[in-house]
Amino acid sequence: MKYASAPSSQRFGVACQGWEMVRCGVITSRNAPLRTGLGERFRAAAKVHPNKTALICCDEMVTYQALDQTVTRVAQWLLQEGLKPGDRVGILWYNEITAVTLFLACWRAGMIALPVISRMKAPELAYILGHATPAVLFAHPKLLQVATEAQASSGHPCRIVAGLPEDLPAFDEAALPANEIDWPALIIYTSGTTARPKGVTHTHRTLATSTEAMWELGPTGIGMAVTSIMHPSGLYCITLPTLLASGTLVLIPAFDPAALLDAIERHRCTNTFLLPAMVQGVVLEQLKRQRDMSSLQWVLAGGDSVPVALQTQFRDACGLPLREGIGMTEVCPILVNPLDALRPGSLGVPSSGVEARIVDSDGRPTPDGEIGELVVHSPFNFIGYWNNPEETAAALRNGWLHTGDLVKRDASGYYWFQGRKKQIIVRESYNVAPQEVEEVLYRHPAVFEAGVFGLPDPVSGEKVIATVSLRPGKQVDETELRKFARNHLNDLKVPEKIHFLAELPKGLSGKVDRRALKEMAQG
Repeated sequence: MKYASAPSSQRFGVACQGWEMVRCGVITSRNAPLRTGLGERFRAAAKVHPNKTALICCDEMVTYQALDQTVTRVAQWLLQEGLKPGDRVGILWYNEITAVTLFLACWRAGMIALPVISRMKAPELAYILGHATPAVLFAHPKLLQVATEAQASSGHPCRIVAGLPEDLPAFDEAALPANEIDWPALIIYTSGTTARPKGVTHTHRTLATSTEAMWELGPTGIGMAVTSIMHPSGLYCITLPTLLASGTLVLIPAFDPAALLDAIERHRCTNTFLLPAMVQGVVLEQLKRQRDMSSLQWVLAGGDSVPVALQTQFRDACGLPLREGIGMTEVCPILVNPLDALRPGSLGVPSSGVEARIVDSDGRPTPDGEIGELVVHSPFNFIGYWNNPEETAAALRNGWLHTGDLVKRDASGYYWFQGRKKQIIVRESYNVAPQEVEEVLYRHPAVFEAGVFGLPDPVSGEKVIATVSLRPGKQVDETELRKFARNHLNDLKVPEKIHFLAELPKGLSGKVDRRALKEMAQG
């Protein structure tokens, strides 16, 4: 393994000046068999399986050959419109066939895909447009208003295109550049829960290596993208692994438990990824009306810790266990539970190609059983934050990514999540992980969702506060719930106050937004 120097920005033209800001030590192996970019790898799959169904969305199906034809023509259109390899191409879309087409077209043309989740508001999008400066933004017709508002306030007058261009050129594969494996392929922005969002930059190599290390998918796999493919969970965990393995990808435009379960039964899906809130909805819907889920080989759950009680409910309702793991926008996968040795509540063991360590605040390795920060060394670590050398240097140190996740490892080599460094509540000099308190609250039969955070306290430093929503038809008061928590937690971890809401606020990725809950409690 060695550090590969970044290609010169001149190769991409002046539009890619940000690349020079992120070349902070991508770990690659020059002897690896990866030599072609993502667009060409998809084209190779299309030549081998031309008549196979590549994408399914609602009642629409597209073969590999038909998709490749459209992808190539859109890539030609981008170049004819004056864009150059290295230019950014914004994609503001739902889980639809057009979105996948745009990703692949960017990569076929040597450009950098800039996905934007559809739930993003205009001020959030404006920041990304001003920071990443895309040459064009493809916006779903229903999202044109937010795109227009964002462009107007971003200070960057990028072109907005609604849908695929109608005047696509005739198919000419020879008109496209050969992608290089170490060209930047993707800038995907973090959720910005603690600061301004950061543009995580990946190359064709890091994404391709990630998909090959990720899951047991092959040409017979039928992956289902439920979470947004504009988000790492949908893109890294399902979309790319499925398509690069020549499988079939089923796209769910918007999360609906009934539609999801119906699609699994109808299309015989083999793999999917769910957020904890989605797992809740799937369990309730399956209990209402049973669907045949026997085709599923695994269901990965992540994005936040998944309470063991919820995992048990899913297994009982759906007939198979959840497979928990951990990844980040910056590197995925990191840890995953092996299918033949699942340990509910654990994050599993390091994925193929991943070297993981747990270190203390001074960077020294911690012994098994002690909590420390998870740091990661892998060939699919991101290469840096776009136009943000300070944050890049803080995150990538000597080839190791400092994740900010607090974990501990047991004697068997399994890792256990303990919280985020920046979300730990310090009460009387004692560290309280929000996830541990939430885990206990989820065990109460009346609790549907829970969010835990800390508030300043002049005596204890911080006090533990919880907010919960209840299951339909269930009731519990604060006194009873605090008593329940005290039966499972020491007094320092028991919430001093529990608030009740009909529904907890969620972030863009669908996770419970602890920061929003904290702001509501302070407001």
